[in-house]
Amino acid sequence: MKARVNGELRDLPDGTTVAAVLALLGAPSSGVAVAVDGEVVPRAEWPRTAVPDGGTVEVLTAVQGG
Repeated sequence: MKARVNGELRDLPDGTTVAAVLALLGAPSSGVAVAVDGEVVPRAEWPRTAVPDGGTVEVLTAVQGG
């Protein structure tokens, strides 16, 4: 299946979860928020939320600065 992850079209196996996308990206386990098709996915749901074919995943990382 194909899904857009942070603006980049990617080939992903069917049934890929949000947690698997984060692992693929090497994203940290904290300080991250994820939205699938514009809906924020609670952290507890990441392991069981599948990315839909043609879907959009945005991974946002908190940044500190001043």
